[in-house]
Amino acid sequence: MSDKKKHPIVSSSHLVSEKSSELSELEYGLIIANNAFQRWMMRCMNASGIPDLNPTDILILHNVNHRGRPKKVADICFNLNIEDTHTATYSLRKLTKLHLIKNRKQGKENFFSTTKEGEKLCMRYKEIREACLVDSLGALGAGNEEIGELAKVLRSLSGLYDQAARAAASF
Repeated sequence: MSDKKKHPIVSSSHLVSEKSSELSELEYGLIIANNAFQRWMMRCMNASGIPDLNPTDILILHNVNHRGRPKKVADICFNLNIEDTHTATYSLRKLTKLHLIKNRKQGKENFFSTTKEGEKLCMRYKEIREACLVDSLGALGAGNEEIGELAKVLRSLSGLYDQAARAAASF
């Protein structure tokens, strides 16, 4: 091994901790992966036929379509870890105006589900995702099991970041 000191690849060198430069490297990876993922979602949806949806709109559409069961705003926010229900409500209104989802009032609650047009759009998105993304996974050199393990780590890290956010709010 070289005597040269390792220089981590980070977005903000002033945040690198003596205790864990790896955390800063991970955060930079999350930043660029998140931006690439959001760009991908928007381009895939555009190719699917709807050009004006933002990443939150797309995530909410797919979540509403998930398992074909109607969902409440609170459930959508919980599943997607969206803190601001107004953001989700805005997307739901937008998707309703586009006739991609519909809502049904049951008591005091609104339940959202996809329309036939919304289901069809989600399936077109899936076709494009398969062709452009899933079929390219082999080039990564990582197998599906490794990707599954990485997903577990990311979900665990989201819990740590949520806990740290609560702690920071008390400062």
